[in-house]
Amino acid sequence: MTPEDFLGVTNVPRETFDRLLEFDRVLIDWSERHNLIARSTIKDRWHRHFFDSAQLAPLLPDNVKTLVDIGSGAGFPGLVLAAMLAPKGAEVTLIESTQKKCAFLREAGAAMGFDNLKVVPERIESVRLGFKPDIITARALARLDKLLGYGAGIQGKNTRYFLLKGQDVEGELTEAAKSWHMDVVKHPSRTDPRAVILEIGNLARVRK
Repeated sequence: MTPEDFLGVTNVPRETFDRLLEFDRVLIDWSERHNLIARSTIKDRWHRHFFDSAQLAPLLPDNVKTLVDIGSGAGFPGLVLAAMLAPKGAEVTLIESTQKKCAFLREAGAAMGFDNLKVVPERIESVRLGFKPDIITARALARLDKLLGYGAGIQGKNTRYFLLKGQDVEGELTEAAKSWHMDVVKHPSRTDPRAVILEIGNLARVRK
């Protein structure tokens, strides 16, 4: 998938696309010195990373105001969603514990022209946001049970999760159900037939 292919599939506004091109420019520059994404995926990054992240955007509520991406790493899906939600004025917060990756996220965010992007350089277990996010996202961070434990510390009553998960999703759901009550909607992935996007709401810990 080329950048132009991505534009054709997503039909994002030109300003959004230009921001994503700036993100890509910084990503490639940094990838020459740091292992931000697997080198085997760099050639196909617009499908494997950009479009994989962008497919979340149409699933999000229209009235989303605050989104928190945990374990943001190289900015997927956080920076992609920040670009796609910018026309709505949504505030995006990226939580990442590795300082090198935080430096990258800040540089990429600045290149993309954001004034509503926050990078929090802390472990998710220690974060105190001061607000309850509408949406929590994560990609390739941890198994579902652990992810929900991370999110539970910052979520509000109406927070919804949108989590990109792989082929072991059924096993992860079975494992997580031992510790969590939740409503789950499974959305098929548009980039991998073995993958799924989990939309989770009404999360509460099982009392033992």
